[in-house]
Amino acid sequence: MDAKQTAFVATMSAMGIALSLFSLNVGLISVAVPGQGAAALDLSHLATFVAAVFAGPYIGATVGFLSGIYAGYYFGYVAGGLGLLSLIGVPFGKALTGLLAGFLYEKLKIGISPRRSILAIPITLFSYVPESIYTVIYFLYIVTLVGTPAMSFMLPLVIPKAWLEIGVMSVIMAALAGNTGFRQFMTRLFPLNVENRQNRVK
Repeated sequence: MDAKQTAFVATMSAMGIALSLFSLNVGLISVAVPGQGAAALDLSHLATFVAAVFAGPYIGATVGFLSGIYAGYYFGYVAGGLGLLSLIGVPFGKALTGLLAGFLYEKLKIGISPRRSILAIPITLFSYVPESIYTVIYFLYIVTLVGTPAMSFMLPLVIPKAWLEIGVMSVIMAALAGNTGFRQFMTRLFPLNVENRQNRVK
């Protein structure tokens, strides 16, 4: 990873953490199960998707993981009791989304498609599927590895909330993908991005 890529990762990760700090603590959507856990709005994936689109799957996964650290801390120590498991487990799930989003945007050449704005919505939504499945596994099985009973009661809280977040972000990503000014800005700022690589291939 060169200096420009490192700067991009640092910038996007900081943005993701800032979004997470704001959304989790403002509590626009927050449902708690006393002594067990909570589900709250977390907008950190916006940074994940931007990183995945403009820098590819591996940087998307890296930003997803790093920008998810505060959410992992929040759900592990502030609003829940899973501690280190949450601190690692939540960011890992977010990394899956960044990895798949970057892969799909790159392989399907969304950056050079005339329908990129429309395609951004289903691609963004589909990118969350592995993390959604992982979340189910996390609450039903992974938590039991540290002696915690399966937390199936969390799924009706967490899964719909997460899909609501991704739905909102898919619309935002559609707007960004179709915004020529934003794409040109990212191209000038970070020439490593997906659209540049795709243009070279074309």
